[in-house]
Amino acid sequence: MFIQVIQGKVGDEAGLQRCMDRWNEELAPGATGYLGSTSGTCSDGTFICLARFESQEAALRNSERPEQGAWWAETERCFDGPVTFTDCAEVTEWMGGGSDHAGFVQVMEGHTSDAHRMVDLMTQVGDRVHELRPEIIGGTLCSDGKDGYVEAVYFTSEKEARLHEKVEVPDDLRSLFEEETELMGEVSYYDMREPMLVSAERK
Repeated sequence: MFIQVIQGKVGDEAGLQRCMDRWNEELAPGATGYLGSTSGTCSDGTFICLARFESQEAALRNSERPEQGAWWAETERCFDGPVTFTDCAEVTEWMGGGSDHAGFVQVMEGHTSDAHRMVDLMTQVGDRVHELRPEIIGGTLCSDGKDGYVEAVYFTSEKEARLHEKVEVPDDLRSLFEEETELMGEVSYYDMREPMLVSAERK
């Protein structure tokens, strides 16, 4: 899997919503290798979209379509200032990956000294996460191949997420969680309280 992270400050939220709806209805069916997306506007006006493709080549083919270029020329006007695109070829899904049934999604961005070790720790913890935090229903961790990472965690609801975030970590997992926290470094948190969750129909 390949994920492209699109991010920017929204100037026209209603216009952006119309553009996103139009892409899903009109352009998505012709986007070969498109798997789906998670997107939303956070309380500070930051819009984030994690667009999933089968491969980087599929994402590139999509960006080269004339209709995609025309759509983006219109969509870009809905932002105040520059929009960033981060290509993440290293993607790990945990607990089955993201879920379209999530009522709340938290995106974490940062830089790490060892993205591969973060993946190892996630694998070791495995299903124990759901035992500790039953409201977590999946997640993805993607890396830009350098030191940048973006992690998305999918919850049943924000209320449940806040209720369980202070849960006591068992002794046998504490060292793993502490190491993961250290590897994550300084983290920027973005809360999608009304996430737009789309999965492409398999053909």
